[in-house]
Amino acid sequence: MNAPDINRAILRMHVAAIEGRYPLTFTGLLPEGTAAHIPAAGSLSFLAVKKPGLSLLDLAKAEVELGDLLGRPVGIVLRSGLRDREAVELPALAEPL
Repeated sequence: MNAPDINRAILRMHVAAIEGRYPLTFTGLLPEGTAAHIPAAGSLSFLAVKKPGLSLLDLAKAEVELGDLLGRPVGIVLRSGLRDREAVELPALAEPL
């Protein structure tokens, strides 16, 4: 899959729309393939903080909706789900949005 580069202003606009609909705060863009549940080719992986009230269904909907807006697969990695070495290394790899 040859997904085109995404304009950062458009990316931030779509991320803000998802943050407005779901109890999430996106903190960065992770290297391609970081979200293990999303195929790596052309996908985007985001690091996010969950807010009170986020359900697993909400998280899945947010991934699908953001993926539809961006035209490519999207994975959301929650900081609260990171353990041990990942909890230190992944946030350090995240690029600001």
